Parts: sequence; structure tokens; C-alpha cells
Amino acid sequence: MFQLEVQAIHTGASAQNKEEAIRQVAAALTAAGNVAEGYVNGMLAREQQTTTFLGNGIAIPHGTTDTRDLVLKTGVQVYQFPQGVDWGDGQTAYVAIGIAAKSDEHLALLRQLTHVLSDDSIAEQLKTASAEDLRALLMGENQAAEFKFDTSLIAVDVAASDLITLQALNAGRLQAAGAVDASFIADVISRAPLSLGQGIWLSDSANGNIGSAVAVSRTAVPFQHQGENVALLLTVAANDQRPLEVLGYLSNLLLTNKAERLLKADAAGILALLTSEVDEAAELLTAEFTIRNEHGLHARPGTALVTVIKQFNSDITVTNLDGSGKPANGRSLMKVVALGVKKGHRLRFTASGDDAQQALNAIEEAINAGLGEGAA
Repeated sequence: MFQLEVQAIHTGASAQNKEEAIRQVAAALTAAGNVAEGYVNGMLAREQQTTTFLGNGIAIPHGTTDTRDLVLKTGVQVYQFPQGVDWGDGQTAYVAIGIAAKSDEHLALLRQLTHVLSDDSIAEQLKTASAEDLRALLMGENQAAEFKFDTSLIAVDVAASDLITLQALNAGRLQAAGAVDASFIADVISRAPLSLGQGIWLSDSANGNIGSAVAVSRTAVPFQHQGENVALLLTVAANDQRPLEVLGYLSNLLLTNKAERLLKADAAGILALLTSEVDEAAELLTAEFTIRNEHGLHARPGTALVTVIKQFNSDITVTNLDGSGKPANGRSLMKVVALGVKKGHRLRFTASGDDAQQALNAIEEAINAGLGEGAA
């Protein structure tokens, strides 16, 4: 995992405009031995191609692929501009994270940083934090423990004919995720889950909750338990309120008699249904496309994708099927870049609205065209 050094953070800086800010960042990258002279020209050229502003007052200036040979070693330099810098299009940057990366390794770095920076409550703090506090914010050291719920905690087509098997599988995955200990497993297996109806069951325990997480197991073939149908078991570990949001989405599906969606979706679809709003009045349309861009969805193709999505009224989420499987708001560049999409990764787009099909068609066309970088 990338570690940010305090020496790479420059607080209380000022710049009259975006170019001046980028030159400061480039000079720091050069002085640190990350890049050779001339890399700044690639950084300025990148801004001419597309903005590197991510949102929440954060920009990530970096070079073009043509200047990648000037990168000597991967690294970053962080500049804090308390008064803000006009980054164009009415956007103001308070923190600029200058990136030097030799290949697509910067995507992992971006995913780590943007996961933290996507927290709107942190953005205001970034303006005036000290170097030590800014480092802690960027590295997520002051965050609460991560709520764990992704496709690795969801199993579909499980060969099971009894609830104990499903309980054990869910508890085992929660333990592997570091969310529960052995006392949780012993207790949750010993007690009968709660039937919520429509084939959905729920289990939890007051013992051994180390962190907050959710695990789901769905049977390949539904079976009966005490006269009730069993198709899916959701097991919750909780040491705070965050799992309640998942249970809220589940409750809405049950109340509107839409639970069958959970029984038909794949793991990514189940995750989306339990972590995002679903327009019950409209059918969801989905499409999957493979990213062929040589360096994945970095700022430029990411911006091109978000720009296409914003042309439509439909609600659109993006899921990296080869990543965490968590859906992201397609209108947020920060959240799209945070998906960590590399070449060959499969993206699922879910659209709901009057122009959903037109949106998916336009997205497909843009991806096939290379998202501003030419078709591969």
C-alpha cells in the first residue's frame, strides 16, 4: 500500500492560477527525484486535454502518456492552497496531488486516496490542516474502521439444503474479513435465523462483533425450513450503525414485494440492490463493457466517461466487476476514478430512467471509441 511521507506535503501554499500551481507541484516532483526535467510540460498538456479536478476541492495534476518516460520513480507531492486555486469551469482546488507514475500503478494509489477524499466531511478540513494532520486525512488514519460489504462477501448458487450450512458459510466469510471472532460463529450457528418472508432470512449475534460487515449466501436451489421457503441468508456483524443502511434497503425491497430481484441478480447486482436506491417504478437496464484503454480509467478517460453519463437524466451507477464490486455514482468523477479500473476490467452500467437505453448506447459508443484516447 502506498505510504505518504510528511516531507511530500506542502501546506500554506499560494498560486495565482492553475498553471502556477502545477509548476509548483512539478518542481517538487523533480526535486524529490520522481521525475526528470520537462515532466511539467506533460502536466500542463494534460490539463489542456482534460481537467484533472476530481471534486471536493481536490485536483490530481499528472503528465501525459507521452511524458511517462520522464518518470524516474512513482511518487506524489501534495500542495495545500488554503485560499484556493481556480481550476476552471467554476471549480476551486484546495489540495493538488501531483502524481508521477511509471505505469498503471497510479490507479491503485488514486483508489486509495480517493476512497478517503470522497468523504465530503473531510474536504473542508483539507484546506487548513497541518502537514501531519493532512497526511493522516489523506491516508485515512482518522477514519472509522471500514464497513465491509463487497462481492467477496456474497456467494450465489450455494449448494446447501439446510440453514446451518448457510450460517456457517456467512460466519466464516465475516471472520475472514476480520469482522467477527470465534464466539460470533459459535453463537450465530447455534441460534435459528429470522425469516423475513419471500425466501429471505436474517441472522446476527450480540457476541464477537469486531467490526461492521454483511455477508450473503444464496442457495442454488431453494429449500424448506419448518414450512417456509429458504433462498437467501443475510448475516450481519455490527459494532456501529452502518449495517442498518443495508437492512433499510432490504426492508424496502421486502415491503414493495421486490425481494425476487435479490434471488435473480448476480453478486454485483445483489450488492447494488442492498447499497443504492432502486427506482421501483422503472425497470433497471444493465450493460457490461470492457475497458481497453492502455492505462485504464485515469483522469482523462474517466472524465470522458462521466461527461457522457451527465448528458442523460437517468440514474446511472458503475460497478467494476473485476474490482470490489461496489457500485459508484456515474456522475462523480472521483468515485469513478476510485473504482481502480485497469485495462481489461469489466464495467457494469446500471441505468434507470426515461433515457436509460439511450444512455447505455452512448456509453458503449464512447468506450468503443476509446474515451478520448482512440480505440484500442
